Amino acid sequence: MKRRISVILGLAVAALAYTGCKKEPLNNLTAEESRIYITDHDSSVNFSNFKTFAISDSITVIKNGNSEKMVTAEGSAFIAAATKYLMQMGYVEVSNDQSPDLGVNVNRIINTATGYISYNDYWNYYGSYYDPYYWGYPGYGYYSPYAYSVYQIKEGAVSIDLLDLKNAATKNKIEVIWTGLIRGSGIYTTDIADSQVMALFNQSPYLKIN
Repeated sequence: MKRRISVILGLAVAALAYTGCKKEPLNNLTAEESRIYITDHDSSVNFSNFKTFAISDSITVIKNGNSEKMVTAEGSAFIAAATKYLMQMGYVEVSNDQSPDLGVNVNRIINTATGYISYNDYWNYYGSYYDPYYWGYPGYGYYSPYAYSVYQIKEGAVSIDLLDLKNAATKNKIEVIWTGLIRGSGIYTTDIADSQVMALFNQSPYLKIN
């Protein structure tokens, strides 16, 4: 598959340029500025060959390698927005039993990663520069019983996938031919679902067939 990736960092690039001389510029970003919009597609596909689509009425929640279908107000807002902008691109919505050309999945991705940062090298190297005489313990070495820190990162994203159902039987597989991914703070909310999905489609003008 030939792929073309587009990325929009919201206003993050401008914000970083403006705050580049300040301490911890990322701490100054608003939720909107932190959002990243990524689109990826198979550049060998002519999207004008696809006319109809069917979209799942529930989102797929993917959490730490497991998945389940779920109906939520937020998910419904993303589904409605994806439907709206696909129709504006010229596609016609049909039901699953009407042999749609495209299948559309909306996914919420939640990953929690746990790991640790080791400070052993730090203590082995820099500890040799500390002066134990200063504290009144000549001849003593330094030791840290917590020479590592455990951390946990929870990250979330929303993705929309376009699946090639029209050619699935011929190719004996269902290919993802377009993906839109949203990452950042406060993305999974009903009030901004439409604007976020619009941003994905705005940077994918090749999807338009009318």
